[in-house]
Amino acid sequence: MEYNLNDDGTGTIHKIYDRQNYLSRKSPRIKGAGYRGERLEQVIASNLDTIFVILSISQPDFNNKTLDRFLVAAESSHIDTIIIINKSDLDRNKKIDYWKMLYETIGYKVFITSVVANTGLKEIKDLLTDKRTLFWGPSGVGKSSILNTLFPKLKLKVDKISHYTMKGKHTTVTSNMIYLGGNTFIIDTPGIREIDPFGIKKEDLSHYYIDFKDFMYDCKFNTCTHNHEPGCAVREAVSNGAIFSERYESYIRLLETIEEDINF
Repeated sequence: MEYNLNDDGTGTIHKIYDRQNYLSRKSPRIKGAGYRGERLEQVIASNLDTIFVILSISQPDFNNKTLDRFLVAAESSHIDTIIIINKSDLDRNKKIDYWKMLYETIGYKVFITSVVANTGLKEIKDLLTDKRTLFWGPSGVGKSSILNTLFPKLKLKVDKISHYTMKGKHTTVTSNMIYLGGNTFIIDTPGIREIDPFGIKKEDLSHYYIDFKDFMYDCKFNTCTHNHEPGCAVREAVSNGAIFSERYESYIRLLETIEEDINF
């Protein structure tokens, strides 16, 4: 977009360029509305270089199925995606190393961070220079806290999680693009309570599970959904341990959700 600022602080837009890319999801369900019609596309941000998907290991608890939904949305937008697992100081059950291993084995870059212990953050800051980066994840996982630690001058509002639901509160209520100098921008987004990727058909879902790609083209049927069809190379890979069972279970759950959304 080309623009200029007037003396009174208002602006004039001269030209709008085409998007290079954009990230979206299905619009959230309206509770109590009783309406089961089509859920429209909600664009989160556009013209991104990198997405950081952030979950916490505890408070709220890490959920790999939730993470995979975020990853599918990012993969369908063809945007470079990095995972942050935050609050490592709360890793009472010592699960964080397993999840890091799993997603790094698949091919994702994974950072383990703690704002309290101030660990893992410097490496993230080094990746933000001269890029447009989106910070995205569920409520309460520490997105704004991480950004405040990386850039203390931001002073983004943060809050504690609800002790009743053990989930985050919507402290950030709008998406904010923050200019950090040069060509460096970061986007802080509201916490997401539900994430359903938009515009993905059940026969295409497996294309956005990157660990399926080495096997899916060996299936007996080119329309295989890797659920019940005979001769499925993906299910065989799960049986052989070549695909993590957690990822396959996540895939099946999301596949069922897509089927529910299509058949109102």
